Amino acid sequence: MSTTRAEAWTYAALRVIAGALLTVHGVTKLFGVLGHDAIPFGEQLWFGGVIELVGGTLVAIGLFTRAAAFLCSGMLAVAYFQFHWKLAFAGWQWLPAVNGGELAVVYCFLFLYICARGPGPLSLDAQRGAR
Repeated sequence: MSTTRAEAWTYAALRVIAGALLTVHGVTKLFGVLGHDAIPFGEQLWFGGVIELVGGTLVAIGLFTRAAAFLCSGMLAVAYFQFHWKLAFAGWQWLPAVNGGELAVVYCFLFLYICARGPGPLSLDAQRGAR
């Protein structure tokens, strides 16, 4: 796949910023900062915080990018179905705009795209010759 220089930098910025933003979600859950309480060890949300922290960091730096992005995408799909939609159809609850799950859906598909596209040329994976 040939890419222009601007495309490589733009994709790298997308990957880094998405990963960094997800990392912040993990930090708030695990360490109780930025106005949030820490989630107790072992709870489902705590495991989500670990995935956000580790997976987001790996995506941001472009290391093991495909696997990390796939795991993050799956975690966000679970977040949407279990915590936002809750499989409720009444009152249009399946719509992200109604159940507050828009960010989870966007992140889910963004990380799925990153998984499919790979780390890009401006990543640690590219530096170590991984595909």
